[in-house]
Amino acid sequence: MPPKQYRLLDLGPSPAAGPLADEILLDEARTGPIACLWRADQGLVVPRTYAARPGFNAAQADFASQGWPIHVRQSGGGVVPQGPGIINLSLAQPFNGRPLDHADAFYQHLCGLIAASLLFFGIEARAQAVEGSFCDGRYNLAVGQPARKIAGTAQWWRRITPTQDHPAASQEDHPTQHIGLVHALILVQCDIDQATRQANRLEAALDNPRRYRSSSAISLDQCLNPPDRADFIHQLWLRLESEILRCPAL
Repeated sequence: MPPKQYRLLDLGPSPAAGPLADEILLDEARTGPIACLWRADQGLVVPRTYAARPGFNAAQADFASQGWPIHVRQSGGGVVPQGPGIINLSLAQPFNGRPLDHADAFYQHLCGLIAASLLFFGIEARAQAVEGSFCDGRYNLAVGQPARKIAGTAQWWRRITPTQDHPAASQEDHPTQHIGLVHALILVQCDIDQATRQANRLEAALDNPRRYRSSSAISLDQCLNPPDRADFIHQLWLRLESEILRCPAL
């Protein structure tokens, strides 16, 4: 049986749902692996734990008035920036068994797809934690020595009941089934100093002691020669599309 391929969902470059656009994949993936690419307007995105903190509503109103609206996502992690110079990539598909049985492999799969796309431009990236970066984790993508973050990742899992939408699934064969969604935020052409400053300002507004260093991250276009930077976000988008359609799902 040939491996399943990702179906690429066209959300348009700047979907109305903005930085939460990929949440639609949790339903779309019930019939098989699916992926999407998109960009969002300037703002910050936080997990639900931030929304529960005292002072969040006041901070949200203040940031929105200054052109940095705050959105609450379902996946975990920490505060991250969004903006036109960032490419978002998400993959989703059904899995049998517990999320913990698949979580690391799904992260590695996503990181490998992005790293393969970047190699086309001569950029070598690897998965690792980067101390001091916003939303740090083991499955950041980083470049250089010392390491600097160029992408952050997060996951979200939803338990589902097998239905006729799953041709190979039945309650007897697969008593536990989940849709897994893995997301990457890729810093392609953006102002790292400004993004870090806004993330730190939000942490301070919520009385959170966590702070980030702009030197811990880098915009990917800074890894290129100046003549190659102008159209880089478009070229990387096309390369990511090609790699998604070429790469078999897990």
